[in-house]
Amino acid sequence: MLRIRITHADRIGRLPPYIFAEIEQLKQQKKKEEVDLIPLGIGDPDLSTPELILNELIEQVKIPENQNYPTSMGEEDFRTAVARWYKVRFNVNLSVESEVSNLIGGKEGVANIARAFINPGDIVLCPNPGYPVYENGATKLCDGIPYIMPLKEENGFLPDLEAIDSTILKKAKMMYLNYPNNPTGAVAPLEFLKHAADLAEDHDFFIVHDNPYSEFTFDDYIAPTILQVDPNHVEINSASKMFCMTGFRCGWIAGNAEIIDGLRKVKSQIDSGCPIFIQKAVIKGLEEYKSEKKPEIVEKNIKIYEQRRDVLIKGLNEMGWETELPKATFYVWTKIPKNERDSMEFTKKLINVGVVITPGIGFGEHGEGYVRFALTQPLERIKDALERIKKVI
Repeated sequence: MLRIRITHADRIGRLPPYIFAEIEQLKQQKKKEEVDLIPLGIGDPDLSTPELILNELIEQVKIPENQNYPTSMGEEDFRTAVARWYKVRFNVNLSVESEVSNLIGGKEGVANIARAFINPGDIVLCPNPGYPVYENGATKLCDGIPYIMPLKEENGFLPDLEAIDSTILKKAKMMYLNYPNNPTGAVAPLEFLKHAADLAEDHDFFIVHDNPYSEFTFDDYIAPTILQVDPNHVEINSASKMFCMTGFRCGWIAGNAEIIDGLRKVKSQIDSGCPIFIQKAVIKGLEEYKSEKKPEIVEKNIKIYEQRRDVLIKGLNEMGWETELPKATFYVWTKIPKNERDSMEFTKKLINVGVVITPGIGFGEHGEGYVRFALTQPLERIKDALERIKKVI
């Protein structure tokens, strides 16, 4: 039989090892041992999609024309609803025709925008720790060069923009920012976004502001959009966290028309857009926004996560950890105990007692020494997790 030698593209070889594979193996082993696992690792809301959105989805999927191919840029009524949301929420005006486009979830947009603009050797400014797609799924898979912007606790987990070498800034094509931030839960004041936008203008690169946690804020904090300070950039958001619709895969990009046009050209070649009936359901949710304040369908879920946050952090601090209350996201980012060696080894210890969290190293080298808890389990399960963690510490 003829044997064919199969080799991956060079860009695949530039991707880092998938460190979560070992964690998955440990989880599977514990399941075989019938260990009750409490999953606090993945950022997937456990609360259901609001009833009014589900009811709208059921009605819309029955309509034959909603079962046809959508457009990759999104239906006009969907783009109109997103534009209206930006006006009501942030007082930002957008063109429905050119400054809003649909995405098959935010992750797709984060990756595909690089395909539209990054040539081999182009520099992309990437936060670290950060969502791995910025550095890997976007930059490296487009043969770009990621320049790491460390997010340090002493800087409020904001990149030190002044520390970036001017020669790097001159060569940069694009910068990823993400606030409220995954994994750290940090927030960025409007002044920081303005400073970043000014830097981008000075050095002729654009910013992709990944903002899926804009509605996941606590204590009356309202997260800004970069479009409030400069329309020359783009922002990505989605229904995934806002309406607990991670599996529906429906998001959007808004902002600079030329940037969005480049992304549309990529998407027109590789996808046919998000299903129409899902877009219609998301419209129903967006219409609940009547002002800059979050509507009841969002606010009631945030209150649940806020209570979980308070209980988890109180429990961790009672064990001797020093963990502050994040203003946003459903994550708790905290240093590992002082007697622990590294985040992966500590994560393995917790899996042994049935608590699954995410090691900081999974978000990049500057995440080492930290772990991330996701508040995506009911309160009683979080309390149970705290009792198990006590056995380790």
